[in-house]
Amino acid sequence: MNATALRKEIYEYIETIPEYRLEILKPLLAEFAKPLYTIETDLTEEEIAIIDKGMAEYRADPSSFIPLENIK
Repeated sequence: MNATALRKEIYEYIETIPEYRLEILKPLLAEFAKPLYTIETDLTEEEIAIIDKGMAEYRADPSSFIPLENIK
């Protein structure tokens, strides 16, 4: 099933759910709608130092790190 068909099917389910039950569903949908990650721009000096250290370690020996696709 493609994403468009799946969305249509889910919308059809939502259309048939009574209003009082939608309140139960709302927190779940709100959680799923959140972005998968957040880009922080207000890092402390300590946090920046931790990131810099990790990047230096990665540059020195990339093979010592686990690729993200192997973690998921």
